Amino acid sequence: MSRLQEEYTKVIKPALQKELGISNPMAVPKIEKITINMGLGSALGDKKVLQSALEEMGLISGQKALTCNARKSVASFKIREGNAIGCKVTLRKEKMYEFLDRLVNIAIPRIRDFRGLKPTSFDGRGNYNMGITEQITFAEIDFEKVTRTRGMDIAITTTAASDDDAKKLLAMFKFPFKG
Repeated sequence: MSRLQEEYTKVIKPALQKELGISNPMAVPKIEKITINMGLGSALGDKKVLQSALEEMGLISGQKALTCNARKSVASFKIREGNAIGCKVTLRKEKMYEFLDRLVNIAIPRIRDFRGLKPTSFDGRGNYNMGITEQITFAEIDFEKVTRTRGMDIAITTTAASDDDAKKLLAMFKFPFKG
């Protein structure tokens, strides 16, 4: 059991249950999964770029990345059906908590000109979405081996019924929201 997972079960869950006034401990909001997505952008069709993106995603997440292929052809973007357009990873349980710990304590403080996460990036169902413009904010990535900086989208899926409950949950995980 990871440090953050242990903290959730022993500290955060009882405090959140009391704060939200929930009688059933199974109804307390929790983080279900974290999905990390990295698009290739203008480097479509280049196998070396795809391979380096898959490697970096594997280093960041601690899990092998999945290649995302185009579902249909789009002539204006020069995309053909079946071409690799990005990669993604879905993290659950221990790996999810390990990634969340590294994200909050190491990667987010290393973001250039960081002023806090947007508290409005919730989707209405209690899920939080954020983007990181450079993969080099993660300590696992060797700066000398990076050929091109790529951004990534991180979606945190929770079981919270509302955005307010999800914000309270993420705030207890020490997410640095603005204000």
